[in-house]
Amino acid sequence: MALAVSGCSPKRMGISRMASALSSTATAFARDNDPEFVRLAAPSTLKMVEMLLDEEPSHPGLLMTACSGFTQYAYGFLHVEADMAEPPTGAPARELKGRGRAMYARAREYCGRALKLRHARAGVTFPRDPDPLLKMAKRADVPMLYWTAVAWGGELALSDDQLARLGELTAIRALLMRARELDEGWEAGAIHEALIAVDGLPLLLGGNSARARAHFDRAVTLSQGESAFTYVTMAVSVAQPARDRVEFERLLRAALAIDGERPSLRLSNLIARKRAAFLLARIDRLFS
Repeated sequence: MALAVSGCSPKRMGISRMASALSSTATAFARDNDPEFVRLAAPSTLKMVEMLLDEEPSHPGLLMTACSGFTQYAYGFLHVEADMAEPPTGAPARELKGRGRAMYARAREYCGRALKLRHARAGVTFPRDPDPLLKMAKRADVPMLYWTAVAWGGELALSDDQLARLGELTAIRALLMRARELDEGWEAGAIHEALIAVDGLPLLLGGNSARARAHFDRAVTLSQGESAFTYVTMAVSVAQPARDRVEFERLLRAALAIDGERPSLRLSNLIARKRAAFLLARIDRLFS
């Protein structure tokens, strides 16, 4: 009788418990020290999240897990692998980019659902016009703002029609800037790390190397210099386009020197260090 009055069936209660448990998987994966294990385990976990979302389409924790989980999987195991594939334009690289683009798009859809769930009235114009939603955003929305921007930016980076979608960069920047306003230090400087890449774009696309360097300095401070991803992002977003080989090499070696012992950064550091080693091994080709 109590269950009937509350409108909560045993099945629904079971789904809710599973959803709550799965909502913490992204954090567990981030602390893992075996990228290959995570690569193999993540797809089945993320698929389970999607299956539960079919039953509970408005579960905040599941939406956030799908949003961040698909974004991290797309970057760590598809986007980075595509960048390291040889030859860069070969069939394996194209396949990885296609899959990465699709995963980013899937993540972005879940991120958008999560944001609209929290701000239904303001979300009706999102993502076409994010301003109403951004004005209503609170500190609790920072993870969703960040992951939406990263998923959107990753999808755009792997897109075959980047020139036709350049206007979307304004919305991506706005999401990150609002997140920074609300909680600059979130996840040890992750927002500033993302802004390094955005401001590392060419001047014609709204980039600014001075701003990128300021974001780099702030990210290093907030992470206490323990995020290898900060150094790799600065190397490929600013030093490489500027053809500054000395800075490029210095940043990558700094990334490799980070031992990755901070639990929350363990997996991302391992992936970033792998990319740093790959780039250093090809430095002559990159700066020829």
